[in-house]
Amino acid sequence: MTSPHTSARGVLRLAVVVGALGIVFGDIGTSPIYTLQTVFNPHDPHPVPVTDPNVLGVVSLIFWSVTLIVTITYVLLAMRVSHDGEGGIMALISLLRGWVATKRAGAAVGLATLGVFGASLFLGDSMITPAISVLSAVEGVKVVEPSFADWVVPTTAVIIVVLFSVQRHGTAVVGRFFGPVMILWFVAIGTCGAWGITQHAGILRAISPTYAVEFLFGNFHYAFFALAAVVLAVTGAEALYADMGHFGRRPISVGWIFLVFPACALSYLGQGALILHDKHNVSAPFFLLTPEWARIPMIVLATAATVIAAQAVITGAFSVTSQAAQLGYLPRLRILHTSRSNRGQIYVPVINWILMIAVLTLVFAFRSSASLAYAYGMTVTGTITIATILFFYVASRTWSTPTWVLVLIAVPLLGLDMLFIAANLTKLVHGAWLPLAIAITVYTVMITWQRGRELVTARREHMEGSLRDFVRNLDENPSDTAVVPGTAIFLNRGATTPLALRANVERNRVRHENVVIVTVEIETTPRVQEADRAEVDPLGREHDGITQVVLRYGYAESADIPAALAALSPEQTEGAIDLDNATYFLSRIELRVGPDGGMAMWRKRLFVATAHVTADAAEHFGLPPDQVVLLGAHVEV
Repeated sequence: MTSPHTSARGVLRLAVVVGALGIVFGDIGTSPIYTLQTVFNPHDPHPVPVTDPNVLGVVSLIFWSVTLIVTITYVLLAMRVSHDGEGGIMALISLLRGWVATKRAGAAVGLATLGVFGASLFLGDSMITPAISVLSAVEGVKVVEPSFADWVVPTTAVIIVVLFSVQRHGTAVVGRFFGPVMILWFVAIGTCGAWGITQHAGILRAISPTYAVEFLFGNFHYAFFALAAVVLAVTGAEALYADMGHFGRRPISVGWIFLVFPACALSYLGQGALILHDKHNVSAPFFLLTPEWARIPMIVLATAATVIAAQAVITGAFSVTSQAAQLGYLPRLRILHTSRSNRGQIYVPVINWILMIAVLTLVFAFRSSASLAYAYGMTVTGTITIATILFFYVASRTWSTPTWVLVLIAVPLLGLDMLFIAANLTKLVHGAWLPLAIAITVYTVMITWQRGRELVTARREHMEGSLRDFVRNLDENPSDTAVVPGTAIFLNRGATTPLALRANVERNRVRHENVVIVTVEIETTPRVQEADRAEVDPLGREHDGITQVVLRYGYAESADIPAALAALSPEQTEGAIDLDNATYFLSRIELRVGPDGGMAMWRKRLFVATAHVTADAAEHFGLPPDQVVLLGAHVEV
């Protein structure tokens, strides 16, 4: 007999799977709308002739590309590698950085840099996916009524504005609403696909990989260029991996294997059968696969599903940028946690609005999904290839699997990835330059911020001086400084003297009776155990009222300083800390471009400009605003 606890766990797991369906699979689940249509687009610079062998070959190539890249590379392999439950390129980068820190670098340094570029490509993908997905669905109205064509772009823009406006409510709320919609979507496209197969059952031969191989190598002059569109079938694979921290590996795997993959496969096979039945159906095979009486409802459902497709990469972008900020590749960002039970569900306001502006710009600039399709594949192939390289390197260092076995698996998978990249390079002048330009821009910002932080840290350490020397001087010259009652908490970056504390002592000749210097360290692991959270250092002087506390957080956590200090015992901090009446002192640094070397002048200006989006430190660290005092300082880069 099933116990109530077992039933409750089952319901909870089902709810998580439904939530994952509503967030994770939107991008990859809506690819059937435009993939096959794009391959046979007569306006393509390298069109593929619509013949029976080519249709069978293309459908087979799509089926096996999805199988190899999504099912095998991501679901069965890559998702077994996580960093405390977090997935995606940033999780792999954090593992590599951890090895660098422990002097087990090897190729980790270069691969971590490559991973940053992969993360930049993914952010470019986050801008293109909402534009092409929603456009492709709204364009379905032209199948029903061609005169509605002029309304496609403005309708798409309105939908996108609404989508980004509701992000602040969180992925849990959005997922609960979108989950049932996506279940209906996959059932609908799978059913339509099965009906299409009955129109020409010969399409089932495409399940055999021999048709994909024959098309690829027997008609390479067509197949090579077709790969640039075939890759659209695997868009969303990296978002699937990056969102693993939101829902976990098992719900995503279950959703993919038992619902998403079968539904997508049936849709592609059904569309292929429809084209074999009548070559004119190549103009819009997805919507023509739907019975005429159901096309308007399918357009509405497709629009909802493509909104969810946009949601998948938006949440992935939130995860990637949050992790990048914690790891030092971006400035400290304002991050809102939207779930009390799942720490991975977040909302990043500045990224949300930047993405919205970028997506709207793409919609009004390209105005059709066909035009955007040329640009789309480059981000997908680049991100997937880099993630695959990083995964196999991490697996070779963490798994007990013999290296030769991993090589046997990696070579064909990476070979397929490289073919996709080469094919998309042929589309550079037709729009593929755009995601590369976006990725290079994002990558430049990220490595510039990382380098700029190193320079600023070095300058600050020189200005602040040794903390132990400062405390020793206070002890040796007690009459120079008045001690006033109360508790002062100073935030600091390392083992140096906080600029605010130095200013108080050297200019005001005063310090508080109880001084706590808090240093926050972000580890290369996603989360830190509570037992390892705090380390107290009396700075070599017992009972002098000055204590340093080092608080450690994972890159997927938010630092709540008051909560961490409240958890310390009075014995650790030379008496209880009066947090209700304590004053938090922060050093507000104004960055200026200086003449010294270290970076090119244009990179210094970029670093200073990027610093303007840095989140308020008091809010970021959970400090009560009415107990915060700011002291300013200038630092030249």
